[in-house]
Amino acid sequence: MSEALGLKAVAAAGLLLLAAGCGGGGDGDDGGDGAGGAPSVEGAYTDALPAASASLSGTSFEGVAIGMPEGWSRSDGNGRMCMDPPEGERCGYGSVQLYPKAAERHGGDWPAKGTAYNENDGWRGGDASCRAPGAEGQKPGGAELTVGPPEVTEHADGLRSHHRVWEVECDGGASFEVRMWFLPDSDVMVYVPSVDPAYGPVYDQVAASMDVTEYKKARAEEQKKEQEKKEQKEKDEKKEEKKDD
Repeated sequence: MSEALGLKAVAAAGLLLLAAGCGGGGDGDDGGDGAGGAPSVEGAYTDALPAASASLSGTSFEGVAIGMPEGWSRSDGNGRMCMDPPEGERCGYGSVQLYPKAAERHGGDWPAKGTAYNENDGWRGGDASCRAPGAEGQKPGGAELTVGPPEVTEHADGLRSHHRVWEVECDGGASFEVRMWFLPDSDVMVYVPSVDPAYGPVYDQVAASMDVTEYKKARAEEQKKEQEKKEQKEKDEKKEEKKDD
């Protein structure tokens, strides 16, 4: 499916998603932990008043533009950008994480490999701990896709990502929710490793605001230079072979 579905404003995308639910129809991008590890649940912030929506301010990371909720904080590192809710820890419980070059940077090619994002265990890219508040030390058990194929979300740039939600149970009885929006062609992922129910609609709003237009331009230029470098190397090697003859 084509990625060119027309531009939409960030705010409009967020409001449309809130009104219509978590997207729908079509395929993505064309139509355990993440690379940064599990979030901390120490002092998890679970007493926030439910937020139906949030005022977003534009920010960007490696060319990917996205809206950050007012009052949230940002931290970067390990190939990701985290947006943390008030009183939340850095890249911790309830955070939204943005991963450009998601599968490329992940050692196991997660979440792209074998379309892991469509599997019950696709919520994590490796070993993981239980991410539920008050469940430190527990191990995650079974996981179930509660939002799976063919669910998609349309973003501010008109692209549609694969939207997935998992309910993960822990061996001590606790459970937590994981949300993902993945563009496999662009290889960009928005990831909520442990959902704070108080911000349920806000996560959808933030994800809908994403725009990868500039990221894709930079990525195309980068890939072009890599190809030119490769071709030049092959030419140089052929010249050396001729000299040896």
